[in-house]
Amino acid sequence: MNGRAPVRDAAARARFGALAQRSIEVIRRHQAPSGAYLAAPNLSVYRYSWLRDGSFIADAMSRAGEVESAAAFLDWCRGVIERRTEQVDALVRRRQAGEATNPAEFLHTRFAVDGRESDEEWSNQQLDGYGAWLWALSAHLARVGADSESHRFASAVEATARYLVAFWDHPCYDCWEENGGQVHVATLAAIAAGLRVASEWPGVPGTVRQAAASTVQAIIRRVRADGVRDGHLVKWLGGSELDASLLFCAVPYRLFEPDDPLMVATVSALSPDLAHGGVHRYRADVFYGGGEWILLAAVLGSYDIAIGDIDAAWHQLEWVAAHADENDHLPEQVSGHLLHPDSLAEWQERWGPAARPLLWSHAMFLDLYGELHARL
Repeated sequence: MNGRAPVRDAAARARFGALAQRSIEVIRRHQAPSGAYLAAPNLSVYRYSWLRDGSFIADAMSRAGEVESAAAFLDWCRGVIERRTEQVDALVRRRQAGEATNPAEFLHTRFAVDGRESDEEWSNQQLDGYGAWLWALSAHLARVGADSESHRFASAVEATARYLVAFWDHPCYDCWEENGGQVHVATLAAIAAGLRVASEWPGVPGTVRQAAASTVQAIIRRVRADGVRDGHLVKWLGGSELDASLLFCAVPYRLFEPDDPLMVATVSALSPDLAHGGVHRYRADVFYGGGEWILLAAVLGSYDIAIGDIDAAWHQLEWVAAHADENDHLPEQVSGHLLHPDSLAEWQERWGPAARPLLWSHAMFLDLYGELHARL
């Protein structure tokens, strides 16, 4: 905490409320008729839909009462996966037979809004989005009391679970689409969250449900054995570096409860270098100079709520809202405090200005605002 009184006066609350409504409008505007969410409209490489980003966005929209929007995305995910069930079958058979798999053969992580795969080269071998969509699906159906809809998703849930059970400990790219040769702790948290859902899903064969439940426990044991150093979680198994994506292990995936000593120690270790209002991803980050990420600042606020530090959460909300532009657009990251400023120009020349608006940023603001607004 920085010692200032939390911002709770009427004018500030009105500003936060207006930004929340604008966030909903931004997300609606960039949701395709298919249900897919564009990650961001101003970067050509972001004009796709990611299972990971979209699952966070759909969950935020569901929590905000935008039920049809959330349902449309989750149904889009169902279609994406059902059309690739044979690919899952083949990959799982080869894994069980001990055959090597080329990274290019894995399920993709980003798709065109019509569900097609892109021909562009990309770090597609990512697993966290497949866990994330199961987590978001379950939370949405429970929230809106639509458990009767579960049967429509059973085949997609089963295929996703079999894929994750087979490959959970296989190296893949992390949620930042980097370091494809590692097994990432935040990715394992997403996988466990999804498999926890699959282990109880009606219509999924018992053998798959049992395998999903067993894998969740295996993930927890593996993380505690190989994903901890000096009492805190680390970026990948066997490593030593910190990464702010480790916040996801508590919020929202609950691999560990927010007040678990391991999570408390992890957040404490993150704070000196990476979290000071805004939140950097990791110390060596050179992407757009290594700025502070809006979505991570909001997730830290949600973590603060989970451990009962409401004042700190208000400060996080204030910081996020202060970085909306004149159109109330929230960016991916801000450059006021760069870890590696010499790298900023390189990325601007390669891709142009940083993503703005980023729908994932707006979604995380919506979550934090909603959690705090409910406490007024």
